[in-house]
Amino acid sequence: MPSICFYFQVHQPYRLRNYSFFDIGSNHNYFDDLKNKQVLDKVSERCYLPTNKLMLELIKQHEGKFKISYSISGVALEQFATWRPDVLQSFVDLANTGCVEFIAETYCHSLAYIFSKEEFKKQVAEHGKLIEKYFNQKPKVFRNTELQYNNELAAFVEEMGYEAIIGEGVDRILNHRSPNFIYKAPNVSKIKSLLKNYKLSDDIAFRFSNQAWEEYPLTADKFATWVHSIAGMGETINLFMDYETFGEHQWEHSGIFEFLRYMPEYILKHPDFSFKTVSETAEAYPVRDIYDCHELTSWADTERDLSAWIGNPMQDEAIAKIYELEALVYGSKDEKMIDDWKKMLTSDHFYYMTTKFWADGDVHKYFSPYDSPYDAYIYYMNALSDLQVRLEQGEKAKKTKKVKKA
Repeated sequence: MPSICFYFQVHQPYRLRNYSFFDIGSNHNYFDDLKNKQVLDKVSERCYLPTNKLMLELIKQHEGKFKISYSISGVALEQFATWRPDVLQSFVDLANTGCVEFIAETYCHSLAYIFSKEEFKKQVAEHGKLIEKYFNQKPKVFRNTELQYNNELAAFVEEMGYEAIIGEGVDRILNHRSPNFIYKAPNVSKIKSLLKNYKLSDDIAFRFSNQAWEEYPLTADKFATWVHSIAGMGETINLFMDYETFGEHQWEHSGIFEFLRYMPEYILKHPDFSFKTVSETAEAYPVRDIYDCHELTSWADTERDLSAWIGNPMQDEAIAKIYELEALVYGSKDEKMIDDWKKMLTSDHFYYMTTKFWADGDVHKYFSPYDSPYDAYIYYMNALSDLQVRLEQGEKAKKTKKVKKA
């Protein structure tokens, strides 16, 4: 009996303000609260509130047969609690249905796994506490930032106690196999890997409103027909995408909400199909094969690798320098400084520094609040320089205190 596993990423970074060279040493306010609230308000009205309302209606309409899963970053939850408690409450309402599952991730939507395993574990633990606080769930499934995945990560996360991990179904690694089955890494014992069906996911997330697409317009019954055609050739169709697909990336006038409203009904018309959360999917089906992924992959850009965040000199310098400060920042015991440092680990900062061209570059430009990747780099490095000044001042203050005591 095949199932549909819907997973949505919900994330909003703390964007840096246009932090100039002249701010260094005199202004420790790095983040553009006005811009961050404006973006959150816009996306809340276009996406979060109307989509959550519709999801709640669909769960009730289908009497619990419609199920979904979310991964909400800790920094997004912070912003909901501060500026949009109505959005937070709408996710709580969904959690209370028993048909919605919340997934573990890094608190700051960071690249910590690559650069600091200790920071990675801290952020995952901190995120888990927040999920329990708001949604009364202890996450069973893990997903790394932007579906970053490899064999080593799967084994590492298994040791942390998770039952399943989700990743991109990368063609070059699947090697003509289908993503519509449960896999596992070759170096694990129990943890299962759920792989995104990027073709069907991207039909909704990227191609839905493209009038040049040969399948335009995409209707709920047409999509259900594609899903039903997998019967006998797969056990789980993993539809993973940004939640902002609904109303923000695909605007309301495109028909995306009407598509979502009727899609579960058309899929459930086939008696063999159902909807499952990520952990239900992992529990329902056995491992069918090994997914041997040595390289770190992701769901970003056409390469589906890490080139969205690392690889050019600006990105590499910025990310190396921020992680170099880890021991000093924690050693300062300054909670505000630690919080600022962690927010600067968010992957979006490095995403904005990409110098890619063509389609991928356009996507990066769409998300960036800056005029160019060079501006993103300059503002980031200026803020980082101020963070170093604060650390130096803190060390001087400690030494002065010791001298006075002596």
